[in-house]
Amino acid sequence: MDLLIAMMALVKTRVHVCEVIKTLDVGGAEVLLVERLLASPPGDKRYTVVCLRASTAELADRLRSAGIEVVDLTPCPPALRLVRLAAVVRRLRPDVLNLHSPLPASLLRLTSRLSRPRPVLVSTVHNVRYRVPTMLLDRATGWLDARTVAVSPQVARAVVSRGARGLATRIHGVDVAGQRRRVTEARRVRQEWDVPDSAFLIVHVANLRPQKDHEMLLAAAARVAARDPRAMFLLAGTGPLHDRIARRVAELGLDAVRFLGPVPNAARLIAAADLLVLSSSYEGLPVVVMEALAAGVPVVSTNVGGVPDLVRHGGNGLLTRAGDPGALAEAILDAMRPERHALLRQGARDSADLVDIGRTGEWFDKLYDDVRA
Repeated sequence: MDLLIAMMALVKTRVHVCEVIKTLDVGGAEVLLVERLLASPPGDKRYTVVCLRASTAELADRLRSAGIEVVDLTPCPPALRLVRLAAVVRRLRPDVLNLHSPLPASLLRLTSRLSRPRPVLVSTVHNVRYRVPTMLLDRATGWLDARTVAVSPQVARAVVSRGARGLATRIHGVDVAGQRRRVTEARRVRQEWDVPDSAFLIVHVANLRPQKDHEMLLAAAARVAARDPRAMFLLAGTGPLHDRIARRVAELGLDAVRFLGPVPNAARLIAAADLLVLSSSYEGLPVVVMEALAAGVPVVSTNVGGVPDLVRHGGNGLLTRAGDPGALAEAILDAMRPERHALLRQGARDSADLVDIGRTGEWFDKLYDDVRA
């Protein structure tokens, strides 16, 4: 009985942090949040993650396995999810509320004013652009935040962060040690996907959404495959353009380009690659780039968003113009040259410490203490 009372007292005295995000699908912002929470130092805080929807249980299961509460509102009718979200957060009565998505943030900033005790508000900005109505709502309510965290210098400079209160920049990171362990499994992963030993494996992992510009990627891949028979492209991801991308790959009819669809634990696939490629028209801070660098895999990417904060042109990767399949193809072919690839791979290995999530867990732990002081 005494032990039970002591445990209940401990729960009451621990700072309750609620992290709210639109989805818990396997995307950039979602993975950053999960990796950071899993790397948080043990101590006086307990965490709850609330999401409006999740098309897969992969991330939620990882959080729950670590003892982190997850409230998934997917079963709730879509039209009622925001109302349900406000009720759930009010019931949870958090001490700190970290808002990772602008539309839920706009609502919860207002409804939290009615809560007692009133939570301290923090916003984490993951992208460089929102749709105009969303940005206007975010601007109109953002003054209620105590602090704002941008996930990269590019995001901090973007219009979405303009006027944000207490703006700080923190590049999050990934589990570097875990990604290095995955490198030791590379041969087995390549065999799982029937990648020949002689192939130069180029991987693209992204949500299947317009801003990822898969059409441009496929045009570049066709040019690369026509000029270097070693090239093999594996495309992984899920999203609203799934059927369209699958049809487009089938229409190309190239043995060198394969569409895998959703791949659980896609970090394994990245660690097994010779090169990661991104074709996005805009980005925040892509998790896949950090996973690649942690594994010592060089990156060829369009020069957008927070990518140049991680990728040094000619150092650990190559940067190209967005929307230009010819430029992307030439950069990939350049990175495939043995001498160039060896230099870029070494540069990627040397960059791993820049994306270590452990330090970010400690940074947020201190931030939550500071905003409550």
